[in-house]
Amino acid sequence: MNEAAHAVLRDDPVMAALVDRHDPYVEPDWNEYERLCISIINQQLSTASAAAVRERVFDLLEGDVTPATVLAADEAALRDAGLSRSKVEYIRNAARAFQETDYTRAGLASYANDEVIDLLTEIKGVGAWTARMYLLFVLERPDVLPLGDLAVRRGIEELYADGDELTRAEMREIAEPWRPYRSAATRYIWAEYESD
Repeated sequence: MNEAAHAVLRDDPVMAALVDRHDPYVEPDWNEYERLCISIINQQLSTASAAAVRERVFDLLEGDVTPATVLAADEAALRDAGLSRSKVEYIRNAARAFQETDYTRAGLASYANDEVIDLLTEIKGVGAWTARMYLLFVLERPDVLPLGDLAVRRGIEELYADGDELTRAEMREIAEPWRPYRSAATRYIWAEYESD
């Protein structure tokens, strides 16, 4: 993470403590399609369950997770790896979309965040949450605050309200000082939430 982002986040004492405690930037170098598949797999699953399913699916595909390998994979085998029938359909929808459109960082570089969300949510199985994960993790847009993510909301409530429930408007207000680096703040909130 760049020094400007650290400087902004350190102005918030809660966030400054997280910056000192965590390094949320250590993760595998997944390509764009792999990352979208991971977000689809993660939908409505706990972190541990999602990681287990992802590992089995990636093993099934022998680490070669591409639109072509997903479309060629046996549906029963994908189901046996832990994907629901709908998630098999969703990762295949994403595979076909990737074959037709350039969803890479370069391909989407000229699109605003809202335009990317609109484009991705045209794929059946990719909702706003998944599109925001794509903005954050794949396109590495610096100012994404995915309040549709339960862990982000719970993390903010734990860190800023002693676990009491907050409205999304209150969360946006808490996050305002993190601009234009709310993506970095989000990564730290996840790191803290997952470490508990």
